Amino acid sequence: MTPIKECLINKSTKINPIWLMRQAGRYLPEFREIRKSNPDFIKLCLNHTLAQEITLQPIKRFGFDAAIIFSDILMIPYGIGQNVEFKKNLGPTLGNIELKKLFNVSKNEFTENLSPIYKLLTNLKNCKEIENRDLIGFVGAPWTLLVYMINKISPKNGLQEDFFKDEILINEVLNLLDKFIKIHIENQINAGATIIQIFDSWAGLIQNDFDRFLYYPTLSLVNHVKKLGVPVICFPRGISDYSKFTKIVKPSMINIDYNVDPQKLIKSLDIPIQGGLDPKILLSNKENLKKQIKKYLEIFRDHPYVFNLGHGILPETEIDMVYELVEIVRNYK
Repeated sequence: MTPIKECLINKSTKINPIWLMRQAGRYLPEFREIRKSNPDFIKLCLNHTLAQEITLQPIKRFGFDAAIIFSDILMIPYGIGQNVEFKKNLGPTLGNIELKKLFNVSKNEFTENLSPIYKLLTNLKNCKEIENRDLIGFVGAPWTLLVYMINKISPKNGLQEDFFKDEILINEVLNLLDKFIKIHIENQINAGATIIQIFDSWAGLIQNDFDRFLYYPTLSLVNHVKKLGVPVICFPRGISDYSKFTKIVKPSMINIDYNVDPQKLIKSLDIPIQGGLDPKILLSNKENLKKQIKKYLEIFRDHPYVFNLGHGILPETEIDMVYELVEIVRNYK
């Protein structure tokens, strides 16, 4: 059994498996070399040969316990026909929502649009580098994808003032997302994903209607993954009550963000935990890095725990700091 499955299924505390969110990405010089000649991010995600190379880069360098596919949560709106572009210094921009057009997209058409992602997984599961490692597929949660699809740009500067104005649009998009996220999950599992992670990157923006926007849409996905016989990790970044979330949604594992006090949290959670370390710690120094890593490892010493970050690794992170991180976790007794 893989180290992460040992933690997830057998609730083992003998080892601390390790992988990092966005481990295949901009902090790696070998990734930046590929990116120079591939400026169109969507096309790069749909180039299964290059996506495979990128997915394996951090495994070859650091020997992480899992590979997470090089892709993006916004491939789902792209797959159902909404225009998605990634612009330098701006991030993702999405086109207008044409509901009639989106509702006419069939399962087969959606699957064909994203077929290189499934080809990537099929190829990866046969790679020697993946042997004894988990292969993580992922999706965006309905709320986060709803935010991008209606807001049309990253909500870093907040949501549009009239975001909640069109109730019909919100309901229709949420229904659409439930359908196609499940298809994407199923396709990834059929192609070789051994774990699914659900990223709710903007869950912290939800002010009310938690049942409608957070709990029940995510529970629907979690139940679907479990029926397919695969563990599911949830990352509802920025929420204030992880305990309530886990009791309602019941994921196999919860990924916590860096604003959470792990000492308080461990008293209220009885499921495996992943993550927590602030990615900015990797921008400090090795002494501080060691101190902060050991804090998490000590707190979760007797609790099933997968070492990870409280958000994605930052592009300006130095390679030496990642090597140091891996060595500290591996050598922890």
